[in-house]
Amino acid sequence: MGDAAAVAAPAPASPKKKTKAPAAKKPKAPAQHPPTAEMVNAAIKNLAERGGSSLQAIKKYIASHYKVDVEKMSPFIRRYLKSSAANGKLIQTKGKGASGSFKLSAGEKKE
Repeated sequence: MGDAAAVAAPAPASPKKKTKAPAAKKPKAPAQHPPTAEMVNAAIKNLAERGGSSLQAIKKYIASHYKVDVEKMSPFIRRYLKSSAANGKLIQTKGKGASGSFKLSAGEKKE
């Protein structure tokens, strides 16, 4: 019976890990630039190229007029160009995807 009592005894409890309370994060500062859609639309409108504005020209305009790192903004610009060309906000005059040239559609020019 002595052996059975030793086997039935619970194993010593492992020390519980201390869970840290989530550190209070600083609220994220708002961006110092307008949304990507506004920047791209302004670039296309102000470049006013007859055959449409290329991705490279749009990036160059954004870099010169807004305080942003165009390399960091590149995926957002490309995504906006693709999605707005698909839903009709922009007209893609040349190329496929985010390459090629883009113009504002008639509805976007008025706004």
